Amino acid sequence: MAHRPFFFLGAAIGHSRLLLLALSFALLGSGSVPAWSQNRIKDLATLQGARANQLVGYGIVVGLDGSGDQTTQTPFTVQSIVSMLGQLGVQLPPGTNLQLRNVAAVMVTTTLPAFARPGQMLDITVSSMGNARNLRGGALLMTPLRGADGQIYAVAQGNILLGGAGAAAGGSSVQINQLNSGRIPNGATVERTPSTPVGQGEFVNLELREADFTTANRLAEAINTRFGGGVAQALDARHVRVQAPVDPHQRVGFLASMENLPVTRADASPKVIINARTGSVVMNQLVTVLPCAVAHGSLSVTISSTPGVSQPGALSGGQTVVTESANIEVKADRGQLVQIPASPSLAEVVRALNAIGASPQDLLSILQAMRAAGALQAELEII
Repeated sequence: MAHRPFFFLGAAIGHSRLLLLALSFALLGSGSVPAWSQNRIKDLATLQGARANQLVGYGIVVGLDGSGDQTTQTPFTVQSIVSMLGQLGVQLPPGTNLQLRNVAAVMVTTTLPAFARPGQMLDITVSSMGNARNLRGGALLMTPLRGADGQIYAVAQGNILLGGAGAAAGGSSVQINQLNSGRIPNGATVERTPSTPVGQGEFVNLELREADFTTANRLAEAINTRFGGGVAQALDARHVRVQAPVDPHQRVGFLASMENLPVTRADASPKVIINARTGSVVMNQLVTVLPCAVAHGSLSVTISSTPGVSQPGALSGGQTVVTESANIEVKADRGQLVQIPASPSLAEVVRALNAIGASPQDLLSILQAMRAAGALQAELEII
């Protein structure tokens, strides 16, 4: 039986491709590990302590074309301008009523990556916090960016880049994408960085992105196989402690070699993800279905309204009024009983569910009922 399919394929695909196909079938038949299950350590785990930090700041955007904040409704914008002008040596007379149209108050956000150094440039996002209609053409004035500890870690300034467009005239308007939020590439300069120790003493800790005892054990075994037994120890389902050189240069080389080691990831649990808002259903390849029978009917209610005119008789003194005639129709479709056979693979599960002929919204209820009956061998997660 193994030679018959190769005989027919050989005439079409040639001897070289036939050999590759035969080798592929041989590898699959020998129980080899699929390529998609092979991952590097850097894809499965992160180094403890090497993390990013969020920064935020309050700033002022100037140079808008009459699309800034309405200062009577956003008093904080006027207060910011008065405070900024005072710091620049401009003292406004008491009681001055500023009517600004080209200024907007914004929030500036960015992420400070791990191992950042002073002088490094960061991309920033600028978002309006008032009632400005459009930030196109605006320039962000110097804005300090603070971390969760209140310390200043970066300073932002620059011209805002928007990906949208809009226009309005005569009471009509059109808008493409978002006009109240934009980005400034390389708009912030790092001034200081938090300490990022790569491990404490002679040990570094690896944190798995997804907790799994099997994967943690395989990760430790891969490191011990490469660098010798006892170097790595799996502490729990998420943490793996690794003994590394103390010298910084040797430690960097050790980590560079370690993070590229291949590890076979453990199989995930069978799971079906359901988005009840959009009707999306996603399932992984381990989902299986036991034999069952499904009948699903739909109930639809249609309400239609037909306007009419009630015309009074001549010389009756009545008034012409508009009336409505409502028509309500209830339709219940018969649910056909469909037998679903045992489906050990994802392709067969999809084929069996498609045989029901249900809509995505109906499929949500069917999958929950199958899970309650024990026919769906997977975990349901509704998002």
